[in-house]
Amino acid sequence: MDIEQSDLYESLKKIFGFNQFKGLQEDVVSSILNDKNTFVIMPTGGGKSLCYQLPALMKEGTAIVVSPLIALMKNQVDAIRGISENQGIAHVLNSSLNKTEISQVKSDIESGVTKLLYVAPESLIKEEYVAFLRAQKISFVAIDEAHCISEWGHDFRPEYRNLRTIIKQIDNVPIIGLTATATEKVQEDILKTLGMTDANVYKASFNRPNLFYEVRPKTKDVEKDIIRFIKQHTGKSGIIYCLSRKKVEEVSQILQVNGINAVPYHAGLDAKSRAKHQDMFLMEDCDVVVATIAFGMGIDKPDVRFVIHHDIPKSLESYYQETGRAGRDGGEGYCLTFYSYKDIEKLEKFMANKPVAEQEVGHALLQEVVGYAETSMNRRKYLLHYFGEEFDAVNGDGADMDDNMRNPKKKMEAQNEVAILLGVIRDTNEMYKPKEIVNTLVGKENALLKSHKTNCQSFFGIGKEHNHHYWMALIRQVLVADLIRKEIEQYGVIKLTEKGKAFLEQPHSFMMTENHVYATDDDGTIITVSKAKSVGVDDKLVSMLKDLRKKVGKQLGVPPFAVFQDPSINDMALKYPITIDELSKVHGVGEGKARKYGKEFIKLIGKYVDENEIMRPDDLIVKSTGVNSGLKLYIIQNTDRKLPLEDIAKSKGLEMPELIKEMEAIVFSGTKLNIDYALDDLLDEDQQEEIHEYFMDAETDKIQDALDEFDGDYDDEELRLMRIKFTSEVAN
Repeated sequence: MDIEQSDLYESLKKIFGFNQFKGLQEDVVSSILNDKNTFVIMPTGGGKSLCYQLPALMKEGTAIVVSPLIALMKNQVDAIRGISENQGIAHVLNSSLNKTEISQVKSDIESGVTKLLYVAPESLIKEEYVAFLRAQKISFVAIDEAHCISEWGHDFRPEYRNLRTIIKQIDNVPIIGLTATATEKVQEDILKTLGMTDANVYKASFNRPNLFYEVRPKTKDVEKDIIRFIKQHTGKSGIIYCLSRKKVEEVSQILQVNGINAVPYHAGLDAKSRAKHQDMFLMEDCDVVVATIAFGMGIDKPDVRFVIHHDIPKSLESYYQETGRAGRDGGEGYCLTFYSYKDIEKLEKFMANKPVAEQEVGHALLQEVVGYAETSMNRRKYLLHYFGEEFDAVNGDGADMDDNMRNPKKKMEAQNEVAILLGVIRDTNEMYKPKEIVNTLVGKENALLKSHKTNCQSFFGIGKEHNHHYWMALIRQVLVADLIRKEIEQYGVIKLTEKGKAFLEQPHSFMMTENHVYATDDDGTIITVSKAKSVGVDDKLVSMLKDLRKKVGKQLGVPPFAVFQDPSINDMALKYPITIDELSKVHGVGEGKARKYGKEFIKLIGKYVDENEIMRPDDLIVKSTGVNSGLKLYIIQNTDRKLPLEDIAKSKGLEMPELIKEMEAIVFSGTKLNIDYALDDLLDEDQQEEIHEYFMDAETDKIQDALDEFDGDYDDEELRLMRIKFTSEVAN
């Protein structure tokens, strides 16, 4: 069908009301109008559906659109009917129709009224439909969400595998495959399976410069972190993804209790509830949808402002798809993911019952997700590299839109290590996946390495001064720098690129970015939410509580921080405790302190809650002393017995700074500790008095401020121990 460009633009204006095509749309539409097999890779929000809707409306006959999502079909059919006088212009053919509706669809197709027929792959398999469609004039077949064909895609559906055979039975018409996400492996798989290796391939850029990417450590208080985040984005629409239906229900209930208008959405709900919740979200009768990753939401809402992953997805494709639901209108889109390696281990356990081939695919995809979460390089560059697209991390559009770019990690020279890594890949004949390469470097034997006698080679263990985390991080960065690549056929096997071979001939500087470690804080302690910067707290209440703290401190002749520290005040303004028992569960308070100072504070908070009609997050008040009770008791008993602190630390396998941290947690939550005996060995009476007076008059008890004040007269350990003594005597 030869068509003039002017006709094309006229149809675009007449049917859709647009003057211009977006991105690659014009080329794709022309390819279909010229009866060519066509493959389109276009990110969410790029205007994929117009690519087949416009040619379907312009060509003679009916176009069949295969789509996996009933909800999405319904949306699209409604949209097409909205631009036409005739209801029959677009139809759905799936299991939701009754007999009368099915005969209406058939009669509209026979009379040439229907231009677009949306079909689920399961319906297309039915012999009666195949026989009926064989007798009709079909213009082309469009396969939406084509990644469902590939077991390497994030949403593999076995029934998609037979589509080529069924299409052939109906008519020898052009095929158009469309997907919003596909790595080279998935693309190759789709083209092969559909038998259209001759297709015109159109690939749009995957970059969504308006999206901000952040990965945070997932703590046991992840629900609190989510509530804080949402309260910072009040009134904005968001989606939260969880891996299980149970978690979806739990999270949506916690949000509701905390005054957030949220609804659950998963395959276990009946169709009526799902439709209702989806409409509530679209019509802005609720702000947040909590949904399972397994369930494609098919929601085309342009103003979703944040997407939160409570659990890490199973592949980077899923992650890209799901985060892509934010900011489709080009406005703000915040993509926040909570990551813990424990979740990866859980997913690996789920895979254990699957066939070996499927397990291999699953593990390979998961490792890509781990790489993305743990990397400290530009996240956008990492993500786009995964989809085979180069990105300039300095000047590219949206280059600074992620947590790693806003808070850059240290870089270190790794020229020698890169040369060692590339040398090992070369000397093991480029036959190993990253895990085996790393095992070779650190000298860890396994059956595969033994079978190839790699463990007997001179280079075995050549990199053992670094751990496996280091080498994995380096492999990921070298991969993005294009010195190595992953083989498509034997997915995951690492090969040297021409650039990598050149590096081996002539090594040059390679600056490696330090990786994130998600289990611990910088000083080795487990990260807890109370240590994180306090966000989403009630600022007005904070300032009232600080005024009261000052007043109480004055009455008792102690500095304000000796009454309650700032983290405790912030936690009160998040949890609104109104009884002594609730106050004792606030971060850094404890029972002793709550009883000693709490009365006026809970009275103030109670009054504030009533006057401002505040929904209190009762179920979120979780006790978090930061010290397990056995260790706490051991420290209290042995300081009472005046056991040297070094001995207490040693017997519990702690370093001195760790012991001091535990003792701080004890006294900050209101329990006394007597460590005079230890301090008397360190500091004389005058020195102790000098530091005591400093804390008495200080605005804050921050150790850095004290170090600055004394300018090297006392070290960190001495000041911390004195702060413990001071807090114990004055505050408790």
